[in-house]
Amino acid sequence: MRRAYYDCRYGQLHIHNAIPSGGGFDELTSVICLHGPGETGRVYMPLLLALGEARSVYAPDLPGAGESDPASGQTASDAAAHAVMDFVDSMRIRVFDLVVRGAVVAAALKLLDERGQSVRRIVVLGGDGLRSGPKLSILSTAEAASPQLQARVVELLGGGA
Repeated sequence: MRRAYYDCRYGQLHIHNAIPSGGGFDELTSVICLHGPGETGRVYMPLLLALGEARSVYAPDLPGAGESDPASGQTASDAAAHAVMDFVDSMRIRVFDLVVRGAVVAAALKLLDERGQSVRRIVVLGGDGLRSGPKLSILSTAEAASPQLQARVVELLGGGA
């Protein structure tokens, strides 16, 4: 488990990350985890540990949350999407999976709209009322609170190839 700061258009973006002991870069599809309102990337610590055994996993404190700089004048979903795009570009990540919670699903859909060729899969935690799609898997609130959440997310994201 590591922490780092990356530059984005709003200033600094604080990231919690886990990478496999062998490095993890470009071996399997990276995973970016986006937290909901009132949370920080720390909410994903158990998932980072589980997914980080096989691939690079990043959980940013989205703009204005945790230790990241705010994005004045931007909606939360626009700021989150832009910050992730800046991070992906700076890290030269070509393809990635997303795991999202709560209202930040709007940012994930914006990323899918703007970077569809780069977004391999999206897993929405607590997406009651949303419908699955070709790249979109929805877990109910009950499933998202289950002790088997880590195993279920790993299963939904597949081998990460």
